[in-house]
Amino acid sequence: MNISIGIGFRRDFADEFLDNYQFKPDFIEFAPENWMGMGGYWKKKLDQVAERYPVTCHGLSLSIGSPDELDWDFIKALKIFLNTYNVEIYSEHLSFSKAANAHLYNLLPIPFRKDAIKHVSERIRNVQDFLERPLVIENVSYYTPVAAEMDEITFINQVIEESGCQLLLDVNNVYVNAFNHDYDAQEFIRQLPLDRVAYIHMAGHEKVSPDLIIDTHGQPIIDPVYKLFDFTAQLLKPVPVLLERDFNIPETDELITEMKLLKEIAIKHWEASHVVKG
Repeated sequence: MNISIGIGFRRDFADEFLDNYQFKPDFIEFAPENWMGMGGYWKKKLDQVAERYPVTCHGLSLSIGSPDELDWDFIKALKIFLNTYNVEIYSEHLSFSKAANAHLYNLLPIPFRKDAIKHVSERIRNVQDFLERPLVIENVSYYTPVAAEMDEITFINQVIEESGCQLLLDVNNVYVNAFNHDYDAQEFIRQLPLDRVAYIHMAGHEKVSPDLIIDTHGQPIIDPVYKLFDFTAQLLKPVPVLLERDFNIPETDELITEMKLLKEIAIKHWEASHVVKG
């Protein structure tokens, strides 16, 4: 069984993907919005890296929960981009980032409501039909619920069921939300539709006060989040795992170490249980 551990492609360490023989993730991920329409030096660099590594894309601006109409000009350009780079998985956030043509530059939580489930699910289905591929939706971190009629797990499960989408399981986001909103992270993961998980995100966060964690992607993964991944891997079939590090980039050796730790956990639970004996 092929255990696949990837990392986000960032300009901060772009040359490492091509020049450092020790830095060899199994796949890369980037936000398509940051590269669509790119030319010149960085277009050439992206092409070189994409020729060497399988690509997944994790979007930022689809704004699937927005009350605005979907941006079909963007989605049309996105389809061309995804096909051009043979993108294996395209994911987005279960959130919104614009309203009334105001771009908020943040990922805001969708109200946990029945009308929101209907609205979001229809939009997901429309995007999937146009892109001719599954849309993979990520559980997001949030810091206060908005006009909630139900809990987070019920909302996520109903969106996945009604839309037919797949799930990007962000283990760190589960940990952050469980801490901030005082629920059991393992029980939350148990209740997810784990057969719909397309891949996993792992990242670091920052504890800014005794009762508040902020999801930053700017710190190393902490031991309790590794342990939560260890727990999660026991419940899942093998899926790709992505290390996110968006800023405060450390030395490459630290990123290599984090990927190795993720691979060790994945191998422990997935390799032995999925070996085909001849």
